[in-house]
Amino acid sequence: MKPARSSSDAEVDALERVAERLAGFDSRVSSEWLDGWLTVLASGPVRPPADEWLALMLDDTFDRTFADPPDRAEALAVLEARLAVLLDQLDPDSLEQDPEAMRLDPIMWEWSDEQRRRMAEESGFSLQDLAAVDTGTVWAEGFLEGLDALLPAWGGDPAGDEALADFTALVDQVGLLLLPPDDAKTRSLLARYHPGRTPTRDDLVAQACFAVQDLRLFWLDHGPRPEPRRVAAAPGRNDPCPCGSGRKYKKCHGAAA
Repeated sequence: MKPARSSSDAEVDALERVAERLAGFDSRVSSEWLDGWLTVLASGPVRPPADEWLALMLDDTFDRTFADPPDRAEALAVLEARLAVLLDQLDPDSLEQDPEAMRLDPIMWEWSDEQRRRMAEESGFSLQDLAAVDTGTVWAEGFLEGLDALLPAWGGDPAGDEALADFTALVDQVGLLLLPPDDAKTRSLLARYHPGRTPTRDDLVAQACFAVQDLRLFWLDHGPRPEPRRVAAAPGRNDPCPCGSGRKYKKCHGAAA
């Protein structure tokens, strides 16, 4: 099994610079939010062209932020470089060879009271608004927003009760990073997936990462299937040519066949 790639410090710094510029037009954007969105893109069954997923991710914010073509190309290259790393970390063959190995290495901030205070000053959010923000919260927000945007292109929720239940369970593991710890839904999900114990934040982050790896494999079996190609039967040699010439097929287009 090949080892998973990781983004270099320079690549992470470049992603941070792109995020900072995008945040000037869309305050929810950060490098962590972008990484969550790109992670669901890498985990899915189909990846639309870059122009399409950029529009799903940011509407017109990317084009407004990077209006100059060379500037746009450079920013897109930064996002695609991170996406390439995520695709390598979520390589299906490697995941199947060692399902217990942690390959996903997300970009998540370690939140402290000082970081929350600074974020409140910079963003306009109150400290009360940011009290529930913890490691993985913003990443999970990006992931789940990306899932909502991309799921229609993947054919919607998986068909079949069993497949839908498995899919929901995997998504719930990511959702636990987003929910406040004292929320009723949080308590319900913890009782369902972690009965009899109180997982730490690190436990929840690890479980979310494994869920994403499992989701990558899930889509291999439950992703959209291509439409079967329908080929019209060729006319008989003595039938009228379908081009409308009035001649027999063998004397018209069939002569070159």
